[in-house]
Amino acid sequence: MGRTSDARNKILEAAATLIEQRGYSALGVAEICSTAGVPKGSFYYFFESKQALALTVIDEHWSAQRRQWVELLSSDRDPLRRLRDLFEATEEVQRAGQQKAGLVTGCLFGNLALELSTQAEEIRSRLQEIFDAQIDLIEQVVVEAKERGQAAAAVDARDAARSLVAQIEGRALLAKLLNDPAQLEALWRNCLDLLQVPAQERAAIG
Repeated sequence: MGRTSDARNKILEAAATLIEQRGYSALGVAEICSTAGVPKGSFYYFFESKQALALTVIDEHWSAQRRQWVELLSSDRDPLRRLRDLFEATEEVQRAGQQKAGLVTGCLFGNLALELSTQAEEIRSRLQEIFDAQIDLIEQVVVEAKERGQAAAAVDARDAARSLVAQIEGRALLAKLLNDPAQLEALWRNCLDLLQVPAQERAAIG
């Protein structure tokens, strides 16, 4: 059991790295297995297809990312600070990736959405579910910010949350294009403007 589990994990790790660096379509099962250091036959023991593997990579990535998002967005810090923590953590992920691989890989979900949304319905549907879940998490914080007077009453919390997720994806795309994690620094400033945060609240949070 230990060996089979180890082989599966190696395939998942290799696939995640290769998909982040090169995308999905260009990859073949043989390359994934070679990178993982496992026999090609092992692949089909665990996954019925490359798409099935991609869905598992997506789910594993979201499981880890969701834990981080929930931890940051449900802390006891004030709502605006929680959003800032999320943006800073997102930037740090890209910086860490650049230091490890020499390049900014962007967001796995955004990359796959751009590449596969018109080609693989099951993957597109799963990515939509993930983006909707991200919007849900941020919306809860925006609602709390409004209740505390840290965001304007006129702000539509759902629409604002959707815009913030879109900005995270857009900035991650720019960071990848320019190989520059600093592109994500604008998220915080844009968030303050989007939520129409009063001047006194901006000054308080720094």
